[in-house]
Amino acid sequence: MGTTDDGTRPTLVEEVKSAVTTRAALLVIGVLGLMVAFITSYAGAFHHPKPDRVPLGVVAPAQVRAELVRTLDRLPGAPLDPRPVASEQAARRRIEDRTLDAALLVDPRGTTDRLLVASGGGASLSQAVEAVVTAAEKQRQRTVRTEDVVPADAGDGRSLSSFYLVVGWCVGGYLCAAILAISAGARPANRQRAVIRLAALALYAIAAGLAGALVVGPVLGALPGSLFGLWGLGALTVFAVGATTLAFQGLLGIIGIGLAILVIVVFGNPSAGGAYPYPLLPPFWRAIGPALPPGAGTWAARSIAYFRGQALTGPLLVLSAWAVGGALVTVVLATLHRTADERADGERADDGTAGVGERPPA
Repeated sequence: MGTTDDGTRPTLVEEVKSAVTTRAALLVIGVLGLMVAFITSYAGAFHHPKPDRVPLGVVAPAQVRAELVRTLDRLPGAPLDPRPVASEQAARRRIEDRTLDAALLVDPRGTTDRLLVASGGGASLSQAVEAVVTAAEKQRQRTVRTEDVVPADAGDGRSLSSFYLVVGWCVGGYLCAAILAISAGARPANRQRAVIRLAALALYAIAAGLAGALVVGPVLGALPGSLFGLWGLGALTVFAVGATTLAFQGLLGIIGIGLAILVIVVFGNPSAGGAYPYPLLPPFWRAIGPALPPGAGTWAARSIAYFRGQALTGPLLVLSAWAVGGALVTVVLATLHRTADERADGERADDGTAGVGERPPA
């Protein structure tokens, strides 16, 4: 233990203040808050999954179709959103374009009906729908035979590979942006440096998108679908997350990294529809998931892998909005930051203090 300026030993309180600065204490408290939010978000999203208004097509003879739809619509807890469909072919098309998650085909000549599901869109959802429909059919003294019309690939356990792929891309995006900030200052010194950071992020995003697509495709055989489609999706996802992180850093400095983790990891990952697709999530997570990069990316990856690129427009627009918005905010904040510094330099020159206490550019 050292001594103070007057030769006396510092007190314990003085030692603590010297060892742990106020800024460090606030950052630790912020990390504690992130941890609590992480636990709350994941536990809240996953602790009690149950189907809620799952879109279900109903193909049945005209004389029983309306009554069957009403019966399924009135099941306790409203697990299904039944909709009459004209034919099996129409039902298959609507499952393949992701308008429906399943379809019940009633056989008027027997007591066994068929349930069409698509485990490629989420195995847990297919199983949940099967359990609900089987119980409902049992009350009608009928049985169900399940047919998976869009099955998950053999190497894609429980159709989770797309989710893990997108999570990896998101982690790469905000880590790359964080490294750029930590190595050269959280806030870019001027617009040119902000553009350079974004250009470096774009090159990284292209490489990261290709690497992820290669790993889950040719290397591991974990996910089918177009290699180039997944590559493009990966590049857009990484850039969107990275640009958003840069924007947060430009706004809040190093604390912006924590905000990026809050949005992408704490809120984005559990609401992405990975382990449990949207109809199995509680209302809050189901509402925010499609608007965040992990959710948009996971939906798009499954569409590319299993649904021939159907229902891609919405998720790609979401990712593009995060990418463009993050880039614009990053450049604008850097420009404003530079303007403020120049104004401060001018004021120091006017009062004769120019060059005193100047900070090096970030």
